[in-house]
Amino acid sequence: MAEKKLDYRLELENVWSSDTKIQTYNPLGKVPCLLMDDGGALFDSRVIVEYLDTLSPVARLIPQPGRDRAAVKCWEAIADGVLDACVAIVKEKQRPSAQQSSDWIARQYGKIDASLNAMDLSLGNHAYCMGVNYSLGDVAVGCALGYLDFRFADLDWRAGHDNLGRLFDKVSTRQSFIDTTPPAST
Repeated sequence: MAEKKLDYRLELENVWSSDTKIQTYNPLGKVPCLLMDDGGALFDSRVIVEYLDTLSPVARLIPQPGRDRAAVKCWEAIADGVLDACVAIVKEKQRPSAQQSSDWIARQYGKIDASLNAMDLSLGNHAYCMGVNYSLGDVAVGCALGYLDFRFADLDWRAGHDNLGRLFDKVSTRQSFIDTTPPAST
């Protein structure tokens, strides 16, 4: 919404808290969830961004139908997959030690590693995921890399991924990223 210059209020919600109200708006109990002025709600980042991209011609994040659109959606999918693997690790490590599956955790780390390698290779020397144009791909990849920094600082994802490091440094200076970086205490 910040990239599109749309008015919004960001509210952080701990969906694992006993007093979460997220299921009032999203029956799946997941974030993100967009609460609209008319009382309706949209959930899932892919649905939300598709809708928001139609509201303003400013900073078009998703190209018109065709190959470029599919490529942007692939960038989004791989970044979302990294986040899914990260959350799976976090939740698995919250289980009692005797119930944790080291094989499951290793599998998720394998997904993260393979995805980072693929994204770094695909990015190459391009300024952005789609070459010269900033897109939803850059937002999604930036969020995934930021989450790695936030919850997996020991992973050192930058090692061997210079292209992704360069992209992340660039997107991190955007006001939309600065304004939505979670507080360190979260």
